[in-house]
Amino acid sequence: MIQRARVIKLLQRLIRIDSQNPPGDEWEIGNAVKEYLKDLKIQTKIYVFKKRRLNVLGFIPGRSAQKSLLVTPHLDTVPAGTSWKVPPLKGVISGNRLYGLGATDCKVNLAVSLEVIRSLIEDKTTLAYSLVFAATADEESGSDLGLIPLLEKNIIHPNAALVLDADEFEIVVTQKGLMHCKVKIEGKRAHGAYPWQGVNAISIAMKILQELESRKSAYPHNRFLRPPTVNIGTIRGGDKVNVVADWCEFELDFRFLPGMSAKKLLTELKRTIRKFSKKFSIEIEGIQEPYYIPESHNLVTTLSRA
Repeated sequence: MIQRARVIKLLQRLIRIDSQNPPGDEWEIGNAVKEYLKDLKIQTKIYVFKKRRLNVLGFIPGRSAQKSLLVTPHLDTVPAGTSWKVPPLKGVISGNRLYGLGATDCKVNLAVSLEVIRSLIEDKTTLAYSLVFAATADEESGSDLGLIPLLEKNIIHPNAALVLDADEFEIVVTQKGLMHCKVKIEGKRAHGAYPWQGVNAISIAMKILQELESRKSAYPHNRFLRPPTVNIGTIRGGDKVNVVADWCEFELDFRFLPGMSAKKLLTELKRTIRKFSKKFSIEIEGIQEPYYIPESHNLVTTLSRA
């Protein structure tokens, strides 16, 4: 049976373990989860794709070995920052609330799932399917050291998955895709007193960015999500105030809807840049495809009833 006081105590313990990302170090919290599972006599495995970046897996067999459900929270948090009114790594209880870094994202999900596993063991419950539990690293930076290699290397291959990364009991059935890229524009250097002798890469970049922000494109409707967006995250260029900038680079964050593709966005970006510059390069820093599961899917309706 689920014990509320036990969940709260465990959540406080997890919050007090620093797992901010960056810098990224899930060693201590991963080992705490591993020991928790081992105490329950659960088959446990550790996977490390970079030093001190732990992924902890637990396996609970069910009546059918052919069906499996993945339940996966993550171990890392965003950096605490400086705006806290209480210590972020203490798990302070005030009134009817618990405050701390990860109290919603995602250590509460980690604590709750561990308590559920404990209750299954204590109640001697056998599920109809095998349960795969994965407490993963690096979610806050894209999961390249966590869930992604676990799936791509076929270490886990569940029939269905419940990703614990929402709060307020929300069931999220869709998510925008993202594409992060760095664009570098090449100009021609000249003295600042004779700018007509050069080609100012910053001026070119300004024209490109203005067009990107003002462009209106058709997109598929999604009743849960706002329209697609592009954000200019960083920009830098030039070497000196009295020199025509022969380089400028900027980073873009595209968010796009199910039914759209990163490949098409990239093609449109190149087309826009070519209107103003022939000398440029694009570095793709990350792509995540959009996601949608029908609300009528059995996994969604069952979770909703629960």
